[in-house]
Amino acid sequence: MRHLLLLLMLLLAPLARAQELTLPTPEAGHANGGVEPAMVPLPRPALVVGEVATPRFRLLYTVKSEGSARQLAGGIESIRDGFVSVLGRDWPGVTEIRVGVGREEFEALALPGGAPPGWAVALAYPSHRIVLLNALTMAGPEGMVTLRHELAHVALGQLARGWPRWFQEGLAQNLTGENWSMTHYATLFRAVKQEKVFRFEHLYDAWPDLPSDVEIAYAQSAAFVAWLSAKYGPEGMGRLVDEVATGQPFEQAFGKAFKSSLWVEEMAWREGLAARYGWLPLTTSSSLLWLGMTGLVVAAYVRRRKQKEEHLAEMEARDEAEEAELRAALEAELAQQRALQMPPPPQPVDGVEGADAPKPADALAPEWNEPVEPSVTNGQEFEDDEEGEPRPPKPTVH
Repeated sequence: MRHLLLLLMLLLAPLARAQELTLPTPEAGHANGGVEPAMVPLPRPALVVGEVATPRFRLLYTVKSEGSARQLAGGIESIRDGFVSVLGRDWPGVTEIRVGVGREEFEALALPGGAPPGWAVALAYPSHRIVLLNALTMAGPEGMVTLRHELAHVALGQLARGWPRWFQEGLAQNLTGENWSMTHYATLFRAVKQEKVFRFEHLYDAWPDLPSDVEIAYAQSAAFVAWLSAKYGPEGMGRLVDEVATGQPFEQAFGKAFKSSLWVEEMAWREGLAARYGWLPLTTSSSLLWLGMTGLVVAAYVRRRKQKEEHLAEMEARDEAEEAELRAALEAELAQQRALQMPPPPQPVDGVEGADAPKPADALAPEWNEPVEPSVTNGQEFEDDEEGEPRPPKPTVH
């Protein structure tokens, strides 16, 4: 995944360099690049209201920065122990760390004659064993990296004099872990492709002007120091510190410590740059395998999620069908219950129709042979002779 991001960064990088002349981004700074204030007794800044002491550090704080200083004091000794494990040596004395909050307090804690640059968020005075910190910077994700970077300059300044600029910056980045950043890899990738890797003799006490060249100088210094440290280990780095501490020139001390010249080591390091920072590592390193595995994991996740969604949809459809079936059965049962609860229609009792029962139509019309009212003709009534013979039936006329 890291190499994939690198490829995207390289492909999206602008081709034009006309906009490179911009202000430097805020970063750690140190007084080694310029002239440090004179070694004279200096009073404690009036802004300081207290201090926190550890065996090898003294942390001065302001009213606003007391909490940050006390929190920092809890882990500062372990950071210094990590330096000793890499360098094989510890610098002498107690190091003072001045902590303020905001730009105004940060500048007010500086030594007279050693005002921090406008782009710096931290500052080291190696000869004085003093470090300036902005508590707002320490609260960010790069806060501890900034602190380690400044302590690296103090360590080198206290252990010896005459360190080349490239070695100071390279060692500081290795002690802080900055050399493993994606930015460094991308910068060296670009430098190798453009054949723009500087000679270290040109980075002895001067630094490039263009921001893009400054990035290359930082990145190649960190890579070369890491290469030397991996090749000779803490013992070799310790011998180099001891040789430089005697006051002899760096290249001479380098030859005595590593039994080789700086030029020979630089040429050996340059020979492997194309393999370490070219296209080849992107296709042969284990990172490609991890990238492929990451793709498989993502594909498996997508497939599993799709299957889960299909399963949920199937379960939902099944639930809806069961609910519809249950609703139909319930409605049928309710209809049956309503039918059983309705009163039955009236029935005839003992063969006699009820008074309210409807009668058939033929029952409403009198039969021809039913008794009728006697007819009156000429004022006379003809009555049937009860004792006589019954009259013959009348014929039906059609």
